[in-house]
Amino acid sequence: MPVPSVTAVVDDESWLVELTVRGSWGRPLWLSAYQALHKCLAQHPAGVLLDLHGLDDPGASSAPLWLTAAAQGTRMDPTVRVAASLPVRTRLASRLDLPPAQGMLPVFATVPLARSFLADRRPLTGQMRLRLPPDQSAAVAARQVVSEACTGWGMPRLVPRARIVLSELVVNAAEHAGTPIDVLISRRGPDLLHLVVVDGDPVLPPMPGGDQPPLERLLTERGYGLRIVDAAAEAWGAMPTRTGKMVWALLRDTQEQRRSSSAGT
Repeated sequence: MPVPSVTAVVDDESWLVELTVRGSWGRPLWLSAYQALHKCLAQHPAGVLLDLHGLDDPGASSAPLWLTAAAQGTRMDPTVRVAASLPVRTRLASRLDLPPAQGMLPVFATVPLARSFLADRRPLTGQMRLRLPPDQSAAVAARQVVSEACTGWGMPRLVPRARIVLSELVVNAAEHAGTPIDVLISRRGPDLLHLVVVDGDPVLPPMPGGDQPPLERLLTERGYGLRIVDAAAEAWGAMPTRTGKMVWALLRDTQEQRRSSSAGT
């Protein structure tokens, strides 16, 4: 029996997160899986694939956690589909294939089948991709493209924040990874902008801590790095990919911002 472990890897092409759970089911593994699922869903991926082939759960005690994750995904905007891959002749597979669970969490015998199912059901969103070199010109190109994306998708109020957040992510990748940089800009619904920067360095960035300067100061002074992202984004985080890492940020055009913008016009 493998050592209990939970690993999450995101595919930077499909933006699907594959969560692999191994070992005997018990409270330690439940806690690790719960925390990993919370982190995965918080990133608003295109989908979450649960690879449970290495899970030892003869009593199907893990079923409520997988079903809760699937239900949470369906309530998100846009919806995040969750699918599971595990041996079909198990009590857990039978439990997940019964009403009311049936249909909420599709079960597949192999990972490729589950991956194909989720890839075919990715939310239809506007997307812009570009590959950048690891130098100072990368941030300039990224700012230009994200400005065009926000304007074209009817999100002009997000332009200042999107430019500074994406610029910081790209500069951070250029300075610390030194590898080619892939940028993905996506519209997730009418008021959400998803920014992704992928590089070839597997080392994840540290999360900012301590006192946070005011956002106005962060946006007008250099040297704050990822504190700018932390202050300006609705949410942000990082995950490993198969060849490095992916850092993402979610920006929301809130109702308060829209009212403020309207009042100023």
